[in-house]
This record gives sequence, C-alpha cells and structure tokens, in this order.
Amino acid sequence: MSDTTSGAPRDEMTRAIDSFLDYIRVERGLSANTIAAYRSDLARFTAWAARRKLHAPRKVTRTIVLDYRRALSLGSAGDGDKGRHAPRSVRRAQAALRAFFRFLRSEGAIDRNPTDGLDTLRVERRLPRSLGLEEVDRLLGAPDRDTSLGQRDAAMLELMYATGMRVSELIGLTTGNLHLHAGYLICSGKRSRERVVPVTPEATRSVSTYLDKARGQLLGRKGGPGRGGDRLFVTARGAGLTRQAFWKNLKRYGLQAGIPSARLSPHVIRHSFATHLLEHGADLRSVQKMLGHVDISTTQIYTHLNRERLKRIYQKYHPRA
Repeated sequence: MSDTTSGAPRDEMTRAIDSFLDYIRVERGLSANTIAAYRSDLARFTAWAARRKLHAPRKVTRTIVLDYRRALSLGSAGDGDKGRHAPRSVRRAQAALRAFFRFLRSEGAIDRNPTDGLDTLRVERRLPRSLGLEEVDRLLGAPDRDTSLGQRDAAMLELMYATGMRVSELIGLTTGNLHLHAGYLICSGKRSRERVVPVTPEATRSVSTYLDKARGQLLGRKGGPGRGGDRLFVTARGAGLTRQAFWKNLKRYGLQAGIPSARLSPHVIRHSFATHLLEHGADLRSVQKMLGHVDISTTQIYTHLNRERLKRIYQKYHPRA
C-alpha cells in the first residue's frame, strides 16, 4: 500500500496495515482474494480516519469504530461511497478492523483492542441460488465439442458441476491432481487445504477427451508448449486460464442455454452441485467434505432446499399423513 500523504503519523498507520497484511499472507496463508478484501476495507477506514486527523492505530477508540460503522451504514464514510453500505458489507468491514487491531494487540503495538466487546451485526443469511436439472443439462451441452476450446470448456463445466469446486480451485488444477482411472481428483482449497473429491464418469470422459485431443493443441499454439506449465486448463495461447476468462465464457454459455447472466455464476454451479446431491439423498457431512467446508454450519444453509423433499417423504410414508 502506498502512502498518500506525507508525515510520520500517516506512515504509522500505513506501516501497521502493511505488517498485518504480511502476517495474514505469510503466517496464516490466506488467499490473495481475502488479502485484497482486507486491504480494501482497511484502506477505506484509513482514509476516513485521516480526514478526522486520526493517523495512528493507538488513537482509535471504541467510539471511533462505532462512528465509522454508522458512517458506512449511512453512506457517509467517504467521497467514493455511492450510497449506504449493505449490512453484510458493514459486518465485513468491522471484521477486518477486529482482525487488524487484534494483530496489533498481540504484537504489543497497542494497549487495547478498540473492537473488543463490539456486537456482531446480525445479517440475514442469503439463500444460495441454484439451477434446475434441465438448466444444468442445457448449460453442459452448450460448448461446441468439435473444437479444442469447446472441449476444454465442456471439461471445465462438467468438472465444476461434478465436484462443486470453487472457480479458483478449478483453474488451479494441475495434471498431477487427476486420478481419473480411480474416479477422483485432489483439490487444493482455501489455505492450501487439500481434499479428495469424486469425479463422475461423464466428467471423467469429458476431461479425458480434452487431455487426449485438445490440451496438446492449445499448448502448441502461439508461443509454443510449456507456457501453461502443468496447469490442466490452458488458453488458446497455451497459458494458464484465469478466473476472469472462465467467468466470461460461463456467461456466454449461459446465454446460449437460455440462462440469464444475473442467475448464473461459478458459485451458482457450486450451489447446484450441493443442492442436487442433498435432493437425491446425500447426507450433510458428505456434502460438507466434498465442498471443503471446515464448519458444517456453512453447509447447513443448503438444508432449506431439501424441505420439499422431506415433506414428500413424510406424506408418502407416515401412516396418518
């Protein structure tokens, strides 16, 4: 993070944030996306505090944190704000401050944590969107499997729906992660935690077709082999595929399948995977392991989607239903 004003007081806040970001990157091993979110939240708070002549972490009090939280809710936290922040965004901002000041307290840089004892904002949990089975079929059938790029995209879509992987996990796969002959792959998730995920026969066939026919052709185009290293999914130039490129392709295939962009994202496919497993009788613990959730409470949000199925079972089997 670069300094935006001169003078030692501002440098003190900046140095503290840089130290915190280094800590969560090196010692806690958080993902680049998570670190970027912390950086953004802390930069917004720093700018707000600087306008109030608060340049040092030790000068921040509980009252100041509450004032900042109120400013976010009212949309008055900074010149760049376009309106009131949603409760979920305010909660995330408070969590970033709590982690930041907890780190400074543990390092002895401040005498007390101004976020200690603050109530956690209650946020209504959004229910995940998912696709219907027919929509999934249309989406998986959208790529042109007669072309190299179409074979790649078909393999990616099939694999994402078959495993419930996050998009970052999908594009990060290497050829060494695959054990298709045994029907599984090894996925590296958040904080580099590895998990074993089963792969369906249909996804196995699609990935095998891509490996046998398309991947070598893509690696040989415009730049020669090896640019993508051992990455499983590569671009037309032979480099590793990015999250943005996959997102762009997904929207295009969604439109071909008659699914509006507003209803489709990589996470919607992940949600569809979990929802369809539960609807067809999978237990929650198994779905938790396949999704890579550390806490089962994260997985329990999907149980509401199973209510209609439970109702049908009750009506069918209860003697007085």
